[in-house]
Amino acid sequence: MEENLLALEAVLASLNVPLVRARSGEEAIRALRHERFALVLLDVRMPGMDGFDTAAGIKRLDQAKDVPIIFLTGSDPDGGFTFRGYATGAADFIPKPFDPWVLRAKVTVFLELHRKNRELEALRDRVAGLENLLRELRRGQSPRP
Repeated sequence: MEENLLALEAVLASLNVPLVRARSGEEAIRALRHERFALVLLDVRMPGMDGFDTAAGIKRLDQAKDVPIIFLTGSDPDGGFTFRGYATGAADFIPKPFDPWVLRAKVTVFLELHRKNRELEALRDRVAGLENLLRELRRGQSPRP
């Protein structure tokens, strides 16, 4: 629902990170195919694919399978939403109405984890480059720029 998306964007605006809005599961999966994300906030109830099917689709994407998913949802009539959310690979589950401070805090943790993972990837790439350079030097070859 548009008002839910606006409210969510207002709560997260203070984090000063780009937010990508998807109005359906299909739209979310398309975005994840083309961009790298730190986190997905996913409602259980969405038009078309529900949140569980969307999460399963996300987890099947090689480039997005490790992106954490936080489920947000309203009432859980049969009590199975939480179980299904975690079973589809959710990192967390937040019932609505949610506390904006709690949501921001949880999102902040995942953003920081994403940042640290990117730093580790860059460091790993640098180390691999240095190892290649060292191998070339040991073989008596001129290092490649």
